[in-house]
Amino acid sequence: MALSQLKRDNSIENMKYTYTIFYVENVAETIEFYEKAFGFSRKFITPENDYGELITGETTIAFASTELGNSNFKNGFERINKSGKPFGVELAFTTENIETDFENAIKSGATEFEPLTEKPWGQKVGYLRDNNGFLIEICTPIKTE
Repeated sequence: MALSQLKRDNSIENMKYTYTIFYVENVAETIEFYEKAFGFSRKFITPENDYGELITGETTIAFASTELGNSNFKNGFERINKSGKPFGVELAFTTENIETDFENAIKSGATEFEPLTEKPWGQKVGYLRDNNGFLIEICTPIKTE
């Protein structure tokens, strides 16, 4: 189907990016980590502790158990390994209080992956790994003016 036909049918225009789901060993511990390290609020965790969501703004960050992932993906999936290199994907959180927020995340259990640096375009950026090993970027907003 041609792009023009998809647009006429509104199937592309109605699509929204709403979730990022990470598959983890312990959903409750991960939710608690993100609450403490980054100040997000818990939306809910299922009674089975196999799925939970954070209130993070327009896009929901969610965590599902590896067991739930195994039931969803009949051919399996690659699990994160804290001691290995991180996956080539990151969550990026912007803040005006980058030094304080970066240090708070480390004190809350995040591991520094790359220290805070200032980029040539003026943005400060640092990289952490969360309690599971996923990559987190903490950065100041990009100034476009």
